[in-house]
Amino acid sequence: MASVSIIIPTLNEASCIQTTLSYLTILSPSIEEIIIVDGGSKDETLVIIKNLIATSPQLPLIRFVNTTSGRAYQMNEGVKIATGDYLCFLHADTYVPHDLVEIISKTLFNPTIACGGFISIMNGESRTRWGISLHNFLKTYYAPFLFRPHLFFRKGLRILFGDQVMFCRRQDFLDCGGFDATLPIMEEADLCLRLCRYGRIIQVNRIVRSSDRRVEKWGVWKANLIYLMIGILWGIGVSPHWLKQFYEDIRQ
Repeated sequence: MASVSIIIPTLNEASCIQTTLSYLTILSPSIEEIIIVDGGSKDETLVIIKNLIATSPQLPLIRFVNTTSGRAYQMNEGVKIATGDYLCFLHADTYVPHDLVEIISKTLFNPTIACGGFISIMNGESRTRWGISLHNFLKTYYAPFLFRPHLFFRKGLRILFGDQVMFCRRQDFLDCGGFDATLPIMEEADLCLRLCRYGRIIQVNRIVRSSDRRVEKWGVWKANLIYLMIGILWGIGVSPHWLKQFYEDIRQ
């Protein structure tokens, strides 16, 4: 089975990083390498991570990188030291299934597939955001159908996003240039457009769970409106740099 490197960009993730890492201790088969790339956290994120490394022998090998903030840039920095044949990009507030490694390996064993992601269910402590979760599932299909129909039909393009836990071959990632480190948002969608040159982009029929903290802060209607507006405007070519003003950082 090919080796998998999990890359986690962090910035002020003290509220969730411990739970995220705990899920990675029960993977079967186990993960060989976790790379945490911090963008300058001011909260207790680094303390929590260092304590876990010191006190949790069941954790896989963790490599730690300090760098400047910017999720795309951070993930690229993580790839530079990754040793796995396959790369898995995991947000710090997203929890994965126990057979993550097997899913990734079986999916990418198919040479016609270049990249995969999961069905993301957004939930919090007391509720599941079924409406937003359904929309996130559907936009994986309707976004490329509406805005890149030639790639949707000819290349099997799907548009994946960060909370879907993207994974791909390390070599394909390097060959296509990796994430565009200048993009403040939509870096995953942009990567899909370039990775589809190497094969299909698919959404596997398995679930990951992502925090609803942004929806909790914005409110359901505001969050849905912003998600929809940013997706449409990006699809017709509006710069992510301009769109970033509507996507405020909710981490403190």
